[in-house]
Amino acid sequence: MSKNILRAMEQDMGRFSKGQKRIARYILDHAEKAASLTAGRLGELAQVSESTVVRFASELGYGGYPEMQKALQETLRSRLTAPERLRDADARFPDLPGAVLRRDMETLRVVAAQSSRDDFRDVVERILSARHVYILGVRSSSFVAGYLNFYLHFLLEQVTLVQSNAAGEIFEQLFRIGPGDVMIALSFPRYSPVTVNTVKFARDRGASIVAVTDNVQSPVYALSEASLLVPCEMISFVDSMVAPLSMMNALLVELAHRLNADASEAFSRLEDIWNEYGVFGRTDEE
Repeated sequence: MSKNILRAMEQDMGRFSKGQKRIARYILDHAEKAASLTAGRLGELAQVSESTVVRFASELGYGGYPEMQKALQETLRSRLTAPERLRDADARFPDLPGAVLRRDMETLRVVAAQSSRDDFRDVVERILSARHVYILGVRSSSFVAGYLNFYLHFLLEQVTLVQSNAAGEIFEQLFRIGPGDVMIALSFPRYSPVTVNTVKFARDRGASIVAVTDNVQSPVYALSEASLLVPCEMISFVDSMVAPLSMMNALLVELAHRLNADASEAFSRLEDIWNEYGVFGRTDEE
C-alpha cells in the first residue's frame, strides 16, 4: 500500500464500513494526536469499539494496530510537500479562515486539558536552577525561540538565544556550555537535523535538555531529560505555532510568578529607563 497512510485512507474511504469511516475521519482530522493514542482511546474518540479499530488496521493491510500507528507516525514525520498541503487544504476546507481558526482553538483546548502539570513544573524548576539557559529553534521554530528569549531576558540574567545562521556558528556559540546549563530545544515537524545535532552536542557536554516538541516520537524528545509536549497543527503549508506560543506564555508567566520580587524589581528598573529616555513617548522632563 501507499507509504502515506493518510492519503491511502482518503482514497479508500468509499469502501470502508460506517465504523471504519469514523476512525479514518478522526485520524485525518486529528493525525498528530491520533499518532500517540492507544487503540482503545482512538475507539472512544471515534465512537467505535477497540476491536473495530484493530480490524480497521487489518483492513488497511497492517499486521495489527501498533504497525498501523507506526506507519502514521512515519507519515507525519515526512509530512506532505508544500504543493500537496495546498491542494489538500483547498479540497477539504471550503471555508479556510474558519477552519484554521477552529483548528487552533480546538488545539488550545486539548492542550489546556491534557498537558502534564508535573512535566510543566519540572521544566520550570530546571530553568530556575540553571547556571545558564540556552534557547534553540530553527526554521519556523526560530520565531517561538526568539519570543521566549525576548521575555526570558527580563527574568533571568544568563540567557542566550542560539542563532542558527550557520551550523559552525552554532557550535561556536555553545563553546562554553556544560554541566549546570539548560538548553531549551524547540523542534516540530519537519524535524531539523541541525536541531538534533546541536542538542546531541549540548547533551554530550553535560547540559540538561528541555524539549518543546509535538510528541514522544520526536527525535529531540528522545534526547531530553524534561519536556513540554504541545502540538504544531497544520492546515495547508503553514505550521501553526499558536499552541507552542501559548505554552511559552504559560511558562513565562509561571517563571515570573515564582521569581516574584526579583521580577518586580527588574520591571520597575525597566519602567524607569523607558520613562527617562522616552522609549514609549514619555520622559521624566515632561
